[in-house]
Amino acid sequence: MTETGAGRHGFVIEDLKPTRLWLEDTLRRAFPGIEVASADSLARARALLADRLPPADTGAAGGPHLVLVDLGLPDGSGIDLIRDLTDGRPDVMTIVTTIYDDDGHLFDAIAAGAQGYLLKDQDAGLLMQYLHRIEQGDPPLSPSIARRMLARLRQPDGRGHVPAPHVPTTPETVLTPREVEVLSLLGRGLRNAEVARLLSLSDHTIAGYVKAIYAKLNICSRAEAALEASRRGLV
Repeated sequence: MTETGAGRHGFVIEDLKPTRLWLEDTLRRAFPGIEVASADSLARARALLADRLPPADTGAAGGPHLVLVDLGLPDGSGIDLIRDLTDGRPDVMTIVTTIYDDDGHLFDAIAAGAQGYLLKDQDAGLLMQYLHRIEQGDPPLSPSIARRMLARLRQPDGRGHVPAPHVPTTPETVLTPREVEVLSLLGRGLRNAEVARLLSLSDHTIAGYVKAIYAKLNICSRAEAALEASRRGLV
């Protein structure tokens, strides 16, 4: 099957420039002919969509318009944008592109109306493969996300109900195992490119992890990251 994006608009909402450019390119390769635009913040995303998204009653010849949205934007959460589009634009498909693979972010996004959830620690070929599932009417989901959703449905109180938003219950900020790995390496003074090479991940994926770690720990520098790594006994 040959996928085409003619008549379709795609939007990438991502604050990290290398990741934004990578996602733009992935969309163009997945759907040749698609018109792609991007924004680096929640406010710019809303302005961009108001300006560039065609009216709902005109439809999209190539399928639904696509919005790839990061959850951690500098001026707010991508979940707010997902909720806006779900309420007002049923012809738009919102797909989360993130490094967050925890239940809290996943089910909050689904509750807001996200129709896909892709992790950015995958190569472009796999990401394109998941995006192509849209043409078969299947939601684009990373395998680990699909497994997490199935596991939730198997729970006694699952039965397809969307759980309540995640509320942290521990005073210590919890990092995922991968975030702990990255923080440990930052604490040893490695730069992003060195961390990426050591963990066999791309530079933009590591940049995403660093961004998530900074947000979770409420820090804004590598020096503070090193101090936190030391405090946690990681170095």
